[in-house]
Amino acid sequence: MSGAGLLRQVVAFFGVGVIAAVAHYGMLIGLVETGAMAVIPATLVGYGLGGIVSYVLNRLMTFEATRSHRQAGWRFALVAGVGFGLTWLLMSLIHGRWSVPYLVAQIITTGVVLVWSFLAHKYWSFGERG
Repeated sequence: MSGAGLLRQVVAFFGVGVIAAVAHYGMLIGLVETGAMAVIPATLVGYGLGGIVSYVLNRLMTFEATRSHRQAGWRFALVAGVGFGLTWLLMSLIHGRWSVPYLVAQIITTGVVLVWSFLAHKYWSFGERG
């Protein structure tokens, strides 16, 4: 892939990530601030919602998917599952153990999971069949 093609993918992935993050953070804040859920379960619910948004939009806008939904879907779910585990682990440490405010902890967590997700989806979930 050319440098311009990679730049286009990164920009599209970032844009999709912003939309998915709005869904994730909106759900997180709504659940926490209304008292419906504690922070860590709420962030995992938000992660799930953001994951659905991310799959649909990344497949359409970011990656030139050469895999069918059947092939890419389970791969995306596996990458998202690792991201879910990372989210739980990092939020448990940063917010739960170290008492960092939950939105700051979520921003840090989002950055780590973003890097993991981009690389895994680019080269494995939506990448060329080999």
